[in-house]
Amino acid sequence: MKARSVLLGAFLATFAAGAAGAQAPVAPPSDKDCVGRKGDVRLIVQVGALRSNAGEVAITVYPADPERFLAPHGKLLRQRVKASAPMTQGCFNLPVADAYAVEVYHDANASRELDRNTLGMPTEGYGFSNDAPTRYARPSYDAARFMVKPGDNTIRIKIRYPR
Repeated sequence: MKARSVLLGAFLATFAAGAAGAQAPVAPPSDKDCVGRKGDVRLIVQVGALRSNAGEVAITVYPADPERFLAPHGKLLRQRVKASAPMTQGCFNLPVADAYAVEVYHDANASRELDRNTLGMPTEGYGFSNDAPTRYARPSYDAARFMVKPGDNTIRIKIRYPR
């Protein structure tokens, strides 16, 4: 019985230590934190793996139209949020429950552009919904597309930094 108590005490101490070092949950956004006309569909985008608090995170939502994905003037909504490492979140009121795609980047120097090198490769962190792969080119709309339902919807995107 004493051995069980010691094991239980060790487990609880380990759990408490892990919980103390864990990141606090991100508070849900208030209505004033959300962009777009208030309605029945809300999207919360949590952007993780930020390396610093420098600059801002640009979060862009694209509608259910593959032709508009990553196209100039193709966005539905955009929000720029002060970077807060390791996770920053944005909030969007969407017009309808439908398919959407999201692009994010860590605009560390707050230039309001995704900085690129002379070859056109990003020099700042970026990411897409579904963590869509970008090995040799931008992802397709289908790779980044996800569905939202009425009510609150939350997605998580991990920032990828160039090497």
